Amino acid sequence: MADAVILQTNIKEIPLFRRGKVRDVYDLGDELLIVSTDRISCFDVVLPTGIPGKGKILTQLSLFWFSLTKDIVANHLISADVADYPAVVQPYWAVLEGRSMLVKKTVPFPVECIVRGYLSGSGWKDYQRTGAVCGIPLPAGLRESDKLPEDIFTPSTKAEQGHDENIAHAQVERQIGTPAAARLRQLSLAIYRRAREYALPRGIIIADTKFEFGRHGEEIILIDEVLTPDSSRFWPQDDYRAGSAQPSFDKQFVRDYLETLDWDKTPPGPALPEEIVVKTRQKYEQALSMLAYAAG
Repeated sequence: MADAVILQTNIKEIPLFRRGKVRDVYDLGDELLIVSTDRISCFDVVLPTGIPGKGKILTQLSLFWFSLTKDIVANHLISADVADYPAVVQPYWAVLEGRSMLVKKTVPFPVECIVRGYLSGSGWKDYQRTGAVCGIPLPAGLRESDKLPEDIFTPSTKAEQGHDENIAHAQVERQIGTPAAARLRQLSLAIYRRAREYALPRGIIIADTKFEFGRHGEEIILIDEVLTPDSSRFWPQDDYRAGSAQPSFDKQFVRDYLETLDWDKTPPGPALPEEIVVKTRQKYEQALSMLAYAAG
């Protein structure tokens, strides 16, 4: 593997805005510098082992989707070319190249905007218990991984630490107002449909995904990462068989490995063996290749 693993960045010349599970974000006044590291988190625990080049893959995928969806909604991207960044960060070129974005600073909405097109994950567990997903009734008799009759918007809280919690659309309306809640729902569904229709003929089913939005002045724009294996459930179309869990391009591969361990899913997380690291990187690379580098 050619890429060195970058688990953390330290740009001392500018204030650290926040350090998330994967991204280090720096404050440049009206702008932010987002650096995608090679950290990987599962069950809300950041693991001690990174995936070489993962941050670059996430960044390139986000850049691709920002371009493909900019006619639906504006986004926070200013530039991903380090030459355009402020002079103060130029000495960090080697670290920033390929894994960073200069973006507009927004006021983020306090909700994760999740869209589900297939019945999987926590949605499948919810359906088994209640016959609904996040309070949205669904037909009886659906199987795990079935395509839903229509795409559904299932927002959740945005937790800096710990687990996000599913919330009803009415709660989103109470939090941010009815017009903004309706706009987030409309935009989320439109972006997901665009992405799903693009990905399917290229061999990938996007089963579900999450978006984040923020206000930039009076405008609602798309922020953070978008439609990556970290924020989405990608399935290979050739292997799709409804009725059970699906193989995937996302970090479900790592989750499945961790489930075989005697680990209580609290920090510190276990180190990953080289075989799992290699296979995980290959899955991320394959998703990038099939989507962003696909012809047509």
